[in-house]
Amino acid sequence: MTRNIFGVLATLLLSGLGLPGTPARAELAASAAAAVPLKVGDRAPDFVALRADGTPYRFEAGHLQHPYVLIFYRGGWCPYCNAQLADLRHVEPKLRENGFEVIFLSTDRPQLLYSSLKTRDIHYTLLSDRELQAARAFHIAYHLTDEEYSEELKWGVDLEKTTGTANHALPVPSVFIIDMSGIVRFVYSNPDYTVRLGADSLWKAALPLKPPHTEH
Repeated sequence: MTRNIFGVLATLLLSGLGLPGTPARAELAASAAAAVPLKVGDRAPDFVALRADGTPYRFEAGHLQHPYVLIFYRGGWCPYCNAQLADLRHVEPKLRENGFEVIFLSTDRPQLLYSSLKTRDIHYTLLSDRELQAARAFHIAYHLTDEEYSEELKWGVDLEKTTGTANHALPVPSVFIIDMSGIVRFVYSNPDYTVRLGADSLWKAALPLKPPHTEH
């Protein structure tokens, strides 16, 4: 998989932004490095994902009661995703105590969201974006080449089984922080799936967006 440091976006902007229109729905990028995520200042798109019980979870940027932290990961089969989710156990409760909604989205079908994780003591809100509706909307979905798909199969990962689709596509692991007006205020997206945003860095990025009258 292509490694491209140019694809790393880590930006925080807290004031002075306009309110641009909602970006158009993106198609699959040709590769992880070719994906161009939404940027700080863009309006977050609406999307629907699935809870573990198969019921819909609707994200509507125009009706937010809390700032949101959206964490896109590849799936419970990915060891780097498991390591990231384990690390974020140090900050996820603190984010919630300080008024943030935190959701994790992967391509795993609903039945696999929790059972596929190596660490079972996870109480996050995990959502299935098996059709990559959300990942496409945030412009981080990309198509795997036949060679990349074959390589995953060698490691025992069959995306057709984990997603229940024939998409052969994944999200670039990414983090978006969205304020209560529905505007993207922070983006971290890295086509090198072995490199993730750590808990400390996430907390530092989120803290300036903490709603008033919440715990510190």
